[in-house]
Amino acid sequence: TRQLLGFAREGKYEVRTLAVNDLVRKSAQFFIETRKEIDADFQLQEDVHPVEADAGQIEQVLLNLYLNAGHAMPKGGYLHIQTSNVVLREEDARAFETKPGSYVRISISDTGVGMDRETLKRIFEPFFTTRAQEGGTGLGLASAYGIIRNHGGLINAYSEPGRGSTFNVYLPSSEEKVEEEQQGPFKGLLAGSGRILLVDDEPMILEPAAQMLRMLGYSVYPAASGQEAVAFYSEKGDRIDLVILDMILPGISGSQVLEMLMGINPEVRVILSSGYGLQGEVQKVMEAGCRGFIQKPYSMKELSGIVNQVLSSSSGIGTN
Repeated sequence: TRQLLGFAREGKYEVRTLAVNDLVRKSAQFFIETRKEIDADFQLQEDVHPVEADAGQIEQVLLNLYLNAGHAMPKGGYLHIQTSNVVLREEDARAFETKPGSYVRISISDTGVGMDRETLKRIFEPFFTTRAQEGGTGLGLASAYGIIRNHGGLINAYSEPGRGSTFNVYLPSSEEKVEEEQQGPFKGLLAGSGRILLVDDEPMILEPAAQMLRMLGYSVYPAASGQEAVAFYSEKGDRIDLVILDMILPGISGSQVLEMLMGINPEVRVILSSGYGLQGEVQKVMEAGCRGFIQKPYSMKELSGIVNQVLSSSSGIGTN
């Protein structure tokens, strides 16, 4: 449940006054550059109000929505991105279980496969995904829902089969001035190259993380269990530059997987991933031979930093 509360955690929640249009445009352009088969147009209200939010978390929400649009358009398509100032009246706010008042709405529409009513009802549920279907969607949306709720906002979706989908994000508007030195949402990302074995049994973590790594330039081999990871590494470990390993896995645990991987290759580079901090059992696994640690859920910037750090150093331990 910790993941469903979004990406806020102690010491990492930094609320600032943000220019919405800059955040939306830069994040979308970064995504589109990696998906040449998708075109986009922007309808951004010039005088859209600023919002008070954590830039990294809102970046993560937008990225999840773009990734879902991409999944719904496997052969390419069209993204329409819009921002506007809106006022939620008492009856609207009550229907959405939020407070009435002034909001900024970010709308992201795609020309993808769309969703039926039953899928639409469940799209923000924990661990729900339609990825088994053609053009599946729903990955990471429970996290996105939690993040926006933590910011006092709301997120909803409209869709019909064969007619695409629209996701609307509402964030409370602010009367504060945007900080002049506002850092771009993707400033500081460290792109790279290499082959990464990504191990996690949760689809809402595995698929978005794989997409983030691909956007950063890496080749990714996802594994949904420890058994799958060990089998893959025993056969093709010489092709793998880095393993990102979830601590808690069904069947074979993360610590057992690490032991098996090191039995195959004592020099294997492993970043341990966990929803818990560097303490207790996590610390023991780290000391057993991991090269780095990243706490879930993580942002694209955190992921790019630790991966770059571990791949560029021959020894030592990194954390993020």
